[in-house]
Amino acid sequence: MSAPPTPPILLASSSPQRLAIMAQLGLPFEVVAHRYDETTDDPVVHAVGKARSVLEQAGDRPVLGVDTEVICNGRVYGKPESAQEAELMLDSLSGRTHEVVSGLALITPAWEEVHRETTRVTFRHLTPRDLSHYVAYGEWEGRAGGYAIQGLGASLVERIMGDYLNVVGLPAGLLVRVLSRRFPGLYGFG
Repeated sequence: MSAPPTPPILLASSSPQRLAIMAQLGLPFEVVAHRYDETTDDPVVHAVGKARSVLEQAGDRPVLGVDTEVICNGRVYGKPESAQEAELMLDSLSGRTHEVVSGLALITPAWEEVHRETTRVTFRHLTPRDLSHYVAYGEWEGRAGGYAIQGLGASLVERIMGDYLNVVGLPAGLLVRVLSRRFPGLYGFG
């Protein structure tokens, strides 16, 4: 007799990066569009809001909400709205260390696990040519901080301390720890 299939995690995100990381981890999941409006700069608040906004659709399945921000010297770098704004963001991060902070909320009707994960990223000193080349590539669009470390954005980075996948968009190490503690063996961990 075989075991029943593992219930999919409801992912309250349509981020291609998060979907790819969930697939990379071999996790069964379904994407559900969240109904949450981001009104603060706190990624933990956003992660909880996204997850709670779809909880009534979950039944007994866990819901995962994630949000990521780039922060440098107290300034939150959101998603640039233009190439010029992206270039200014990247220039201000040039030669500096910033934090990529993610909120992660894994919730069910019975409990909530809410966490914050921080990865420190140091950019090399970027020349005007570096900046114009990267911005012209277009990878900055829709990216917190104006870059994608998993693409050409890797060329901007000198050093990273922490979870690389957190910078991509989902703190995978943290998620695995939470799943192994809450669901020992069910999702292949613990």
